[in-house]
Amino acid sequence: MFNEWYAAQTSKKIRAVWQSKAEHGERIASIVPYGYRKSEDNPKQWVIDEPAAQTVRKIFALCLAGKGPMQIARQLEGEKILSPAVYFESIGRKHAQKVPKNPYGWEQATVGYILENRQYTGCAVNFKSTTVSYKVHKRIQHSEEDYQIIPDMQEAIISEEQWLRVQELRKHKRRPTKTGRTSLFSGLLYCYDCKSKMHFVAAKSMKRKQEHFRCSQYKSGRGNCAMHYIRDIVLERLVLEAVSDLSDFVRCYEPVFLYLLAKKNNAMRQKEYQQLQKAMENGTKRIAEIDRLIEKVFEQNAGGILSDERFAKMLQSYEKEQKSLTQEVEENRQTLQNAEQRVMDLRLILRTLREITDIKELTPTLVNSLIKRIEVHNSDKSSGHSHVKVDIYFTAVGMIDIPTEKEILATMEEIRNNPQDFKFVA
Repeated sequence: MFNEWYAAQTSKKIRAVWQSKAEHGERIASIVPYGYRKSEDNPKQWVIDEPAAQTVRKIFALCLAGKGPMQIARQLEGEKILSPAVYFESIGRKHAQKVPKNPYGWEQATVGYILENRQYTGCAVNFKSTTVSYKVHKRIQHSEEDYQIIPDMQEAIISEEQWLRVQELRKHKRRPTKTGRTSLFSGLLYCYDCKSKMHFVAAKSMKRKQEHFRCSQYKSGRGNCAMHYIRDIVLERLVLEAVSDLSDFVRCYEPVFLYLLAKKNNAMRQKEYQQLQKAMENGTKRIAEIDRLIEKVFEQNAGGILSDERFAKMLQSYEKEQKSLTQEVEENRQTLQNAEQRVMDLRLILRTLREITDIKELTPTLVNSLIKRIEVHNSDKSSGHSHVKVDIYFTAVGMIDIPTEKEILATMEEIRNNPQDFKFVA
């Protein structure tokens, strides 16, 4: 009995220490991920391990280029890059990983873990998982809402914008056709009418100019939607033209672009942002307070102070309020996350467009960085020729029409007259 008590108390104290460290903004993880190492001067501080960090950057770049974890693992193996366990062995670093027989044998799960690790953006992530108890050591993964993220804990290997874009891309799996051929736009194309994904069609008997996309709900005329057909080379030409036009516009008139974007999206003002944050904090506090009140009325009912009828009414009222508050807090949290995501995406697309000078052809990295979604309308043959309208949604921007020279001059005059409206956006 005393042994059980001692173990339970020790476990409780250790968890209390972790909680205290986290509350004071300290990292509680003891495992240093691949790409970092402990500083010789301060073991609590992580510094970049450059040889491994180069591989991490390569993995993220390959994912942005449209490759999945298995394809990335095969490429790393083909380039004879040491797997993390073998690399740790080569530099004499202690680790708990199993050393594979093939020193270049990268696992798909290892690549996936690296792509999901937010600590490469320079932050610390606490409370990702826990154990059942001091007796049962099975790991329980917490939801992302329960994570504690502390920014600027170490130098970043990957930018926050790039990490978020990779997470977005990984939600949309892209499977190659039986021929092994894929399109730059696989996973990005949707039917305008039914909003279903469009499938890339390629065959050994098809030439490059015959490869095309069609609505997944068409099903050779037996489905619920029309074909919505567009050839891949035509789509590539349309997207290249749209990206070139947007790049030229941003490079020449970036203030105008930001101002128009703010007006179009009705960007969230700082005051509204603070109000949402305050409402979310107050809602969270009230939910915790209701938990305490419910516990109190249970005790009063059990002690005979509160009648069963009154207890039932109060409990129902508290539970109804708590349910409503929980839903409201979740909606506010989602709104804030979406706003932060748009800011990150905008930074990424601006940086990408600024670097573009003269686009000769589209690359997977360029498409995945700039394009969020493409919707294809059904063909219009009313004029005697087949015309297909394509809606291109850029990351953080959505659909955008490049203004004329007259509209640009009018907008610049508007910015000069209302500088306070542009200040928040810039």
